[in-house]
Amino acid sequence: MRAVLQRVTSAAVVVDQETVGEIKSGLLVLLGVANGDTQADLKYVLQKTTGLRIFADEQGKMNLSVTDVGGSMLVVSQFTLLADVKKGRRPSFNGGADPAVADDYYQQFVAMAKQMGIPTETGVFGADMQVRLSNDGPVTIIVDSRQR
Repeated sequence: MRAVLQRVTSAAVVVDQETVGEIKSGLLVLLGVANGDTQADLKYVLQKTTGLRIFADEQGKMNLSVTDVGGSMLVVSQFTLLADVKKGRRPSFNGGADPAVADDYYQQFVAMAKQMGIPTETGVFGADMQVRLSNDGPVTIIVDSRQR
């Protein structure tokens, strides 16, 4: 499982010209589910995402997590994070999980974040989405459960 985390001052997802998810300060999480991912991968990525200290404290140092600052998360499914570009010029997406499996893990990730008390919005799984964000910093971090 791979996630790209972007610290944002705001972010929104638009589908068919309608905003379906929107947050103020927090994290935009682009989430890709790989073939063979397990509950352990899901828990690892969720714990890293919610626990990383990438928000500024009173001294301006990155010492606080999204939960510490009362931030929100906007979670967007993105299978293209698993693209293999080693051969040729056309990416291979064979490393991505079957859509039904990926959607299940995506929904679990969102549900678990909400259970932790983090205000969490989403995109629409499998839809053509436009993502708007104001990257804060900019701070962008990659979390990959296969690179522990």
